Amino acid sequence: MLLEKSAIDLILEFEGLDQPSRWPKFASGITLGHGYDLGYCSAAEFERDWSRHLGASEISRLKTAIGKKGAAAGAIASNYRGIVITKAAAAEVFARATLPKFILATQNAFHGSEWFPPAAFGALVSLVFNRGASMTQPSLDKRREMRAIRDCIAKWVATSPTTREATMRPVLLTIAAQIRSMKRLWPARSDSDRDLTDRREAEAKLIEFAAAKL
Repeated sequence: MLLEKSAIDLILEFEGLDQPSRWPKFASGITLGHGYDLGYCSAAEFERDWSRHLGASEISRLKTAIGKKGAAAGAIASNYRGIVITKAAAAEVFARATLPKFILATQNAFHGSEWFPPAAFGALVSLVFNRGASMTQPSLDKRREMRAIRDCIAKWVATSPTTREATMRPVLLTIAAQIRSMKRLWPARSDSDRDLTDRREAEAKLIEFAAAKL
């Protein structure tokens, strides 16, 4: 499934270009290019996706970061000084490997969201890209909006095709409101918190834009 350019641009704007020696903080692992997080992939997956862009010694060094997240990743970031991810490599891995992975994860987390307009579906891909697809971790309270979105879509999918078409706009507006509600988790204490609240606002606006065109 292809994403609308506006959604891809949103993801790339907020992901930026990560270098392995600069840990993104929070629950992130060592991250490469456009959000490729070594804390959340296997060694085989990493080697498959990056072997055409990194040398054998660089692959070997970075494999030591596989599975490490949070403070454990931050403690080893300096080990990867000198390894540089180019814009071209980041773009190629993002398009070939990372984006398809998160499109599938979004479809699995929010079954039926693929029936939404491409911009709205893409906003949900951005959400899953940033927060993951879990409905329970790290805590039930922190994931309550994720569950509300899942349940809203599931209820909508269970209706007839005619009803789905007639009610898509209010469903999208409900989802946008749930995404905005997530901003409670980052009360803008730091630049990193503001980045997250700004991202949620951008995702909500993209969904509202899609709803307005229905």
